[in-house]
Amino acid sequence: MKKTSAESRIAELREQIREHDHRYYVLAEPTISDQQYDELSAELQRLEAEHPELVTPDSPTQRVAGTPLSEFRQVTHSVPMLSVDNTYSEGELREFDRRVAKGLGGETYQYVIDPKIDGVAISLRYEKGRLVLAATRGDGERGDDITQNARTIRAIPLQLKPPQRLADPPVPDVVEARGEVFWPLKDFQAFNEARATAGEPVFANPRNATAGTLKQLDPRIVGERRLSFTAHGFGEIEPFPKVETQYDLWRRFRAWGIPVSRYFQRADSIDAAVEFVHQWGKRRDGLDYATDGLVIKVDRLDQRDTLGTTSRSPRWCIAFKFAAERARTKLESVRFQVGKLGTITPVANLKPVLLAGTTVKSASLHNFDQIDRLGVKVGDMVFVEKAGEIIPQVVAVDLDARGPDVQGIRPPRKCPECESETVRDENGVFLRCVNPACPAQIKERLRYFCGRDQMDIEGVGPALVDQLVDQGLVHEFADLYRLEERRDELIALERMGAKSADNLLGAIAKSKAHPLARLLAALNIPHVGVNTAALLAEHFGTIDGLMAADMDALQEVEGIGPELAESIHGFLHRKAGQQTIEHLRAVGVNMKQPKRQTAGPQPFAGKTIVVTGTLERFGRKEVQDLIAKLGGKAAGSVSGKTDFVVVGADPGSKLDKARTLKVEVIDENEFCRRAGLT
Repeated sequence: MKKTSAESRIAELREQIREHDHRYYVLAEPTISDQQYDELSAELQRLEAEHPELVTPDSPTQRVAGTPLSEFRQVTHSVPMLSVDNTYSEGELREFDRRVAKGLGGETYQYVIDPKIDGVAISLRYEKGRLVLAATRGDGERGDDITQNARTIRAIPLQLKPPQRLADPPVPDVVEARGEVFWPLKDFQAFNEARATAGEPVFANPRNATAGTLKQLDPRIVGERRLSFTAHGFGEIEPFPKVETQYDLWRRFRAWGIPVSRYFQRADSIDAAVEFVHQWGKRRDGLDYATDGLVIKVDRLDQRDTLGTTSRSPRWCIAFKFAAERARTKLESVRFQVGKLGTITPVANLKPVLLAGTTVKSASLHNFDQIDRLGVKVGDMVFVEKAGEIIPQVVAVDLDARGPDVQGIRPPRKCPECESETVRDENGVFLRCVNPACPAQIKERLRYFCGRDQMDIEGVGPALVDQLVDQGLVHEFADLYRLEERRDELIALERMGAKSADNLLGAIAKSKAHPLARLLAALNIPHVGVNTAALLAEHFGTIDGLMAADMDALQEVEGIGPELAESIHGFLHRKAGQQTIEHLRAVGVNMKQPKRQTAGPQPFAGKTIVVTGTLERFGRKEVQDLIAKLGGKAAGSVSGKTDFVVVGADPGSKLDKARTLKVEVIDENEFCRRAGLT
């Protein structure tokens, strides 16, 4: 059917706008003014309004579409979004390089370097070239579905660019780009100026404002704030293109229209990487976004697989962070906070001071040994930094400014909440309240238990926890699940009411069905966080299986050593821990972890496979993904645990080692036969 003039013009305008978005956000080479861009957008909007039957979901006019959400749904990442280890010193950067060299066993390697944008991490998923999902990082395993909000950000393509030449490879069926959403400084400042003019409160800093913006339930609000996006990593890509480095993959990303940093570059050695770090420290202040450092990664993707990951972060990358901004102010008094494990933390009350874009009124003093090391006293002028640019802490004292009226800081002999005796740990570092019924401890444990990364009980904030404990409604975790029996008392709480009470009871009931991993993360087992909880739940399957495990069995779980095993075993075999679990079981909380679902046959289940040399049908990453998909583990080196080695053209020393260890060696054709591809 012949296209009408309106259809042709709409198609032409869409293509022009996408091309200009690509030139602006990906190539940083705009060819038209903002006014000209707006004129193209206005013409497209007018034509689509006249011909609504021609509107498509991937049209640039549909960036803000749909009605406001009532809440964000949670989604599971296809590939976990791990955190990155940090360092602040050149020495630790070189130590990282030595670990990489050792892990790669003498292979040559290069690094790629990316600015560490101070934004909000998200994952974008494209299927058949169209944006189908945007999700926040969340706990690394699950995040919020923010697709409607992400669609409003012009830097995020709604549709990936197809190949420009017949010889170019097609866009993969699935592409996941991971990166940072941020608020460009000039736009952030302009927005704040407009708010100030209107008599509205201004935002403290771009990062926090970006996080708050992405949590807006109305995408129209997000669209007004001119956020941006830059990719720094990737998740699932299927089929994986025949590239062996992130550097080359980033060329593909650019061609597809996904923005990556224009400062992204290679470094042939750690010396070159360190030199770039020194240069960047001088250049970063002139950027239009906040950045607190650089991320340095091994470039070759197969070498990343060889190096692997810990339970929380990859071994093939590290973030070099620049020294935190420091402010000087007066320490006016000290208060004592009681944590969920009874730890008493001294907190400095400060004369308000501006630090890294926010007003700081208090800062951590960590513990009483730290107070002694600093020699700090009430009335001193102190220096404050933000640890990781987030948590304020006192780091030094201006002794030259000390006056005669300063007062020493003494550890409390009694708990500031329950007045029980306080004791020091065996190693003398922490002061604790050892009363398990201490209201402050109960409150902290409840807040943690209900947290988003734990049992995720919406509506249980600090104010409500205070009321639940102070009114005697909750003494332990299981009491939360008994609140339905005390609905009238719940309704009577301040700012509650019948509707809020029923919403809360619904959220509590819903949490009963969460998998075991969430429960383990919520129990306040010392040193057990979200990632360790997930590993334990996957390994043992049930709480009873975990409780039956001895120290040796616990240490069979990846990443669990003697100290952590002792902490887990101790909690599960103390009367208080066993009582907590049994009470939760009695009120119907789930104690099992669902088994991972595997799609299709698993011919390589339980097998460790090494690939060496160049294969004809697969790129290196492609074959490794196939092995994992079919149930196997793609290893980077040959050992006695290797089941077989797949050999392609020009194999290296891995073939020799396989022969020495008498490990089975097969060619690509046999591999394909076993994989069910022939």
